[in-house]
Amino acid sequence: MKRFYLIGLLAMVGVFSLNAQVKFEDYFLTKTMRLDFYHAGDAKSEYFYVDEVIEEPFWAGNKNYLVDDRGMGNQMFKVLDKASGKVIYSRGYSTLFSEWQATPEAKVTSKAMPEGVVFPYPKNDVVVEFYSRENATGKFHKKFAYEIDVDSYFIRRSNPGLSTMDVHYTGNPAKRVDIVLISEGYTEAEKDKFVAACKGFADDFFSYSPYSENKDKFNIRAVWNPSKESGISIPGEYLWRDTGLKTHYYTFDSERYQMIEDYQAILDVAANVPYEIIYILTNSQKYGGGGIYNFYGISAADIPGASTRKTYSHEFGHLFVGLADEYVGGSEMSDLYFPNVEPWEPNITTLTDLESKDWKELLGDAPVPTPVKESNWELNPQNPKSADFDPKKPWKLGVYEGGGYLSEGVYRPWPNCMMNWFHRIDVYCPVCVREIQNTIDLYTK
Repeated sequence: MKRFYLIGLLAMVGVFSLNAQVKFEDYFLTKTMRLDFYHAGDAKSEYFYVDEVIEEPFWAGNKNYLVDDRGMGNQMFKVLDKASGKVIYSRGYSTLFSEWQATPEAKVTSKAMPEGVVFPYPKNDVVVEFYSRENATGKFHKKFAYEIDVDSYFIRRSNPGLSTMDVHYTGNPAKRVDIVLISEGYTEAEKDKFVAACKGFADDFFSYSPYSENKDKFNIRAVWNPSKESGISIPGEYLWRDTGLKTHYYTFDSERYQMIEDYQAILDVAANVPYEIIYILTNSQKYGGGGIYNFYGISAADIPGASTRKTYSHEFGHLFVGLADEYVGGSEMSDLYFPNVEPWEPNITTLTDLESKDWKELLGDAPVPTPVKESNWELNPQNPKSADFDPKKPWKLGVYEGGGYLSEGVYRPWPNCMMNWFHRIDVYCPVCVREIQNTIDLYTK
């Protein structure tokens, strides 16, 4: 996933190759095409229903990184030049719908969620193909294809008109990681509060390594999208707010999972600025949020204490790098990992194919799996509230059982990390640090 530039960084499907890339100017214009659709089905079925094609004014992506063959995410789409059949753009990603398919509810009913994909605007007609990962095998399978006439008068032109601001700007979007912050649950009278939250996000985000060392490689912009009512909906308390993006807690009946089902509405707001990464700041003091790989991140912007900045960093790990949760429990998604399938996420393993991970070459002589006692941390890793906890102890990198919400059969690199019980620690493990740095390089070189 971030294995493009450093020697020995192997993707799950092979080495990412410069030869796979195409020349931007040969195929694209510097603006965005967006294909909206509905993602529907249940636990065992999946369908795509096209909504519309939209032209948006900005493209912020790295023009040297167009074709992604790293095998990341639960979904993937490819853009093919219609005339030649050549793949000219692709991305792996995940979605809220694909998470929902792993919930108990998906076993008894069907559902549809609005989604969309964005890519640089093609000069010539294209075919967009959609692939989904089969949980039982870990392989991608083609699900749907749609042909686009780039000169069609049915392509709607987006005319963004929301207020925007630069929070942290360092240069050319094509050579930066471009983050857009979106307001949610702030009324017209609370704009100053949102502005302060954006500045707080930047300060907190860059307080963590390796983001702090790469501050000059990021642009952060914000879009002001005021809501009619202040705050965020909390269904478990029978509390509903009229907000711009209809955010609510209790997603999948998990109290702290604060998410948005209408991804198309998010894309409408994000289109007001050049962006690659979407993060939504909600006007709430209640702990909660989420982050989905190459989709969007979201969290409360006013959690008391240090939890706000730690939540930003944790959820950004999911969103930007595809890092998995390393803790046990806390999820209703029961069918995410299988014993005979190596997870695509770089920081957990089922030991089915540990050799495919960057992690493997960092282990040294650590036993696999690694007993907890080898960590010099005399505390059960599932009990982060122990008074003996010392986040500065030099834990030994290993393969510790427990992760991906499961206590057995899934393994993590450290007893604890920002992707585990982050309330008790302020650092990422060496595996996560390396993956973050490689992803930053992928976006900016």
